[in-house]
Amino acid sequence: MRKLITIILFLSIFLPISQVNANTEKLYEKLVNDWSTIFPDGNRNAAGPRFFKYILDQNLEYEEFMQFNKLYCAVSGSIIPPDAQPDEIFLTNEANEERICGEYYKCCWPCLCDVMKYSETKKINIDFKDQSKDIYTIVIDNPCNKNDFPQLVNRDYFCEGNELNKEYTYSVDNKLVIGVLHNAKICDDYDIDYIKNDQITGPMCEARNSMPLEELNFGMGDIFIRLAN
Repeated sequence: MRKLITIILFLSIFLPISQVNANTEKLYEKLVNDWSTIFPDGNRNAAGPRFFKYILDQNLEYEEFMQFNKLYCAVSGSIIPPDAQPDEIFLTNEANEERICGEYYKCCWPCLCDVMKYSETKKINIDFKDQSKDIYTIVIDNPCNKNDFPQLVNRDYFCEGNELNKEYTYSVDNKLVIGVLHNAKICDDYDIDYIKNDQITGPMCEARNSMPLEELNFGMGDIFIRLAN
């Protein structure tokens, strides 16, 4: 009897995990197969906003939407493998300046520093296929009126004149959504200390974020900084 209970507990825990992993693999394959649809010219530099809008347009259930949004780096536009592990970060809530902690899926460590310094989070409500849900999105200001819009970014993915391109991006209150902050919540003191004392989001990010822009020459986030700064 005890053995049977153990087996049932094992299946109840690990089967759902296996199903989630299998579904994430399928979503990853779809992202790869649809690459030329998402980026007709192949340029994904700083194109987290393009990924977000593409995923939103799939009309998914909430959990599938969140899984899909783990598969790209909102800063660089790089695809992230399904087995990647997130890092803890905090962002400023654009509505009230409070700190919101959550998980971020990166392609390389400098993107953690760049997203924490140059973006904010905004809670928005989205009607999914199965429910309506509030999520914390990662946002930057409208970059379309920049005189120095970075040449390595496809401006047509973002802008129509000085306005945000609503066909290719999603925006709220003129804030450009570039990705999702996962498992987000209001930070407590422990959260802040943990993130500030982490090797990357602590001393390494402090060093990177104190460098003048012209001296930054590593990490795909350098392009993003010129977009978001």
